[in-house]
Amino acid sequence: MSRFLVYAGSGSGHLFPLTATAEALRDRGHEVVLRADRPGVEILHGLGFPAEPIRQGVEERGANLPKTKTPLGGMRGAVALCMDGFEHEAADVREAIEAERPDAIVVDNLYWGAAAAAEASGLPWAQAAVVPLPLVTPDAPPFGLGLRPARGIAGRARDAAITKAMLALFNRLVPTVNEGRTRLGVPPLEQLNQVYMNAPLVLYYVAEPLEYPRSELPPSIRTVGPAAWDPGTADPADAPSWLDEIEGPMVLVTASTHFQDDGNLIQTAIDALEDEPEVVVATTASMDPARFRAKGNARIERFVPHSLVLSRATCVVCHAGVGILSKSLMSGVPVCAVPFARDQFELARRVEVAGAGSRLLPAKLDPERMREAVKQAIACREGAERAGRSLAAAGGAESAAETIEGLAQGHFRREGDERAAMEARG
Repeated sequence: MSRFLVYAGSGSGHLFPLTATAEALRDRGHEVVLRADRPGVEILHGLGFPAEPIRQGVEERGANLPKTKTPLGGMRGAVALCMDGFEHEAADVREAIEAERPDAIVVDNLYWGAAAAAEASGLPWAQAAVVPLPLVTPDAPPFGLGLRPARGIAGRARDAAITKAMLALFNRLVPTVNEGRTRLGVPPLEQLNQVYMNAPLVLYYVAEPLEYPRSELPPSIRTVGPAAWDPGTADPADAPSWLDEIEGPMVLVTASTHFQDDGNLIQTAIDALEDEPEVVVATTASMDPARFRAKGNARIERFVPHSLVLSRATCVVCHAGVGILSKSLMSGVPVCAVPFARDQFELARRVEVAGAGSRLLPAKLDPERMREAVKQAIACREGAERAGRSLAAAGGAESAAETIEGLAQGHFRREGDERAAMEARG
C-alpha cells in the first residue's frame, strides 16, 4: 500500500477528475490525502478523504481571470495568472509533504509553484493534465487559436510560421517562471510549454477526439482519458422533484465553474430556444441564477448534477470546457460549443472537426444563430456517440490509478531523483 498526496488546486473542473482517480486508488488499497479549495474539501470530507484547504491566495486566483477578446489574449492572460500563486502553492506542497509524508505526489499541472515544490522534494511525482496540453507536433495545428487542421504544403507552412511566432511570444515569460523555480532549487526551463509537462509522468485526462491524433508525444505522457465524476451519487432516485416533473427531451445549458463572464451564453440560449419543443435546463455555476430571465420552457438553477440531465438531453450548450464536453460526449450527447477563454477555442474546434457538435463564437452570439447552431448540433448525435466511445476507451480514472501505482513503485524517475529525495529528507 502506498500513500499519495494529490494537489488538486481550485475549481470543480479540476477537482472532479482527480476525485475519481483518488477513489480508484483507494479501491486498490492505497491511502490518498488531498489539497483543494474549501468547497472541494467539503466534498472530499463527505467521501471520507483526508483533505486540507489550499491557501487563500491560490484559491482566489481563479476569480481574477482577465477579460480578453481573442484566443491569443486569453492564453497570455492565463499564463500570467499561473504565476500569481506560485509561492503560495509551493508553500502548500512543502507543508503538505511535512504533514503527510507521502510516497508520491500528483499535482494539477496548472499549479506551477506546486509542481516546482514537488520536483524539489525528490519524491516520485506526476502532473495531472485535465485540460488539453500545449503540444507542439507537426501533425496538428498550433495550440490555442482553434485553427482548423491544415492540409497540404501551404497548411504546413502556416502551422510552422504560427508555431514559431507563438513560442517566441510565450517564451518571453520563461525568465519569470525560472526565477520562481530557481528560488525552489529546481532546474530552469527552456520553453514555456514545458511547465505543463515537466514531470517524469504526465497523466493526460484528455483523449481523441478532444485531442488530435498525434504520431509524436513526449515519453512522459500517458493518455488516460476523461475521469467523469459528479458530486453525490447522481442517482435518478435522488433527482430534484422539478426534474421528475419535466416530460420529454431537454437541452442542457451550462457555464464555467470559474467566473469568466459567460452569462450571455445562458441568456441567449434561453431566448433562442423558447419556442422549441425541448425544455431548457440551465445551470449558472459561478453566477447568480437571479440575473437571468427565465422563459416558459426554461428552468434555471445554480447547480444540478449534469448526469441527471444528460440521460434525457438532445444537446448541451456550453462554454467548451473540457469537463462538460467529456461528460456530454461520453453520454452520447452532441454539443453546441461557445468558447470564451483559454483552451475553449481549441476544444470547440475539435468538437466541430470530430463531427460531434457545432461551434459558435461569442462575437456572433445572438438568438437566431444560437438556434441554428443548436439544430446543427442535434444532428450530430452519431458523431457524439462515436466520440464518446473513443473517450471511454482511454480508461479514465481506472487507467490513471493503475499508472499512478507505478509512480510509487519508482517506474517514473529521472536521473538524480533518488539523490534529491535523500537530500530533501535529510
